[in-house]
Amino acid sequence: MGKKGNVLVGLDIGTTKTCVVVGEITESGIEIVGVGSHPSDGIRKGVVVNIESTVESIKRAVAAAEDVSGYSIKSVYAGIAGTHIRGQNSLGIVAVKAREIDEDDMEKAIEAAKAIAVPMDREILHALPQSFVVDEQDGIRYPVGMSGVRLEAKVHVVTSGVTSLHNIINAITRVGLDINEIVLEQLAASEAVLSSDEKDLGVALLDIGGGTTKIAVFTEGCIKHTAVLPIGGNYITSDIAQGLRTPLVDAEDIKIKYGCAHLPLIPKDENIAVASVGGREPREVSRHILGRIIEPRAEEILKMAYREIMKPEFENVLSAGLVLTGGTALMEGIDALAEQVFDMPVRIGSPTGISGLTEVVNSPAYATSVGMIMYGSSCLAKSRAKNGAGFLGRTFNRITQWFAELF
Repeated sequence: MGKKGNVLVGLDIGTTKTCVVVGEITESGIEIVGVGSHPSDGIRKGVVVNIESTVESIKRAVAAAEDVSGYSIKSVYAGIAGTHIRGQNSLGIVAVKAREIDEDDMEKAIEAAKAIAVPMDREILHALPQSFVVDEQDGIRYPVGMSGVRLEAKVHVVTSGVTSLHNIINAITRVGLDINEIVLEQLAASEAVLSSDEKDLGVALLDIGGGTTKIAVFTEGCIKHTAVLPIGGNYITSDIAQGLRTPLVDAEDIKIKYGCAHLPLIPKDENIAVASVGGREPREVSRHILGRIIEPRAEEILKMAYREIMKPEFENVLSAGLVLTGGTALMEGIDALAEQVFDMPVRIGSPTGISGLTEVVNSPAYATSVGMIMYGSSCLAKSRAKNGAGFLGRTFNRITQWFAELF
């Protein structure tokens, strides 16, 4: 792929559309050099329901991104979501042999935390470290170099339905692409739209897509809770189509152009043109009527998310509030309605910390695909740092051994 190792690709296979973003990893950060998208009709609620349509959608989006970037795409970081995703917190404990904790001890503790009862139809997707405990000393983020005899790892384990995961993998590989990693979509989106300060203070991310709403809760700098709700912006489109008696395609267009989730923001005398079904003449409808259709459904989505997020352990720790992202977050008034429902500060999250084609991807709709590149870049940096530390460690041990032999 051209500059091998310096180019990463993020793939977001959504219910509404498939997005591909190409990023170059430069000394100054991530430069977006290619973007491609194509309508998707092979996915429902994050699950493949038509593999041929999904393959075609990926193929078209990849081709568009290749045309813009000039790179031949061979591998991707791909997102996954859906109601088959489950998250749970786990604890792993290991004894420290050398009394000084090293990377191997930390990895063993994380592996121990993954030793949970996983049904045959499920597979572990991520084991995300939250914090560590060294001899009852809690709240440690990086224990390497500390002294102790017992190391505990608090880990958030994410599992996926095997069938749903393998269908996503099959669709991608049938296009001829290699998969660097399958990444939980809200985890990727958090890389693009959340700051480290927000994660430290406590923040909830709400990624409202077409078929699902993805949730991630961060406190003390790490992920504490994940969930996926089986409802999204397509339900609003369906309500508009039924309420205004207009085709689904036109309802989606009306939602994008004129949709508003908060009635007080809509001028009382504004009308919109609505296409009719069966070849009838278009009609003029008050935009307030559209708002009265949208607001209850948007409020329902937000209230379902509220019940999932505002559990007793998170009630008083979300000091940074709520961040909305995903395509539905583009709707006017959704942030104002969310502030009413959650009674906390709310902002719309778009990708930050990037350069290049920012006028295209600086949108909540591209949070997941851009986040995939940021996630991949972070993984590469950690891998290089670990390999470098391993080399230096081996060199130091060898020198120590030489001195021991000499003296």
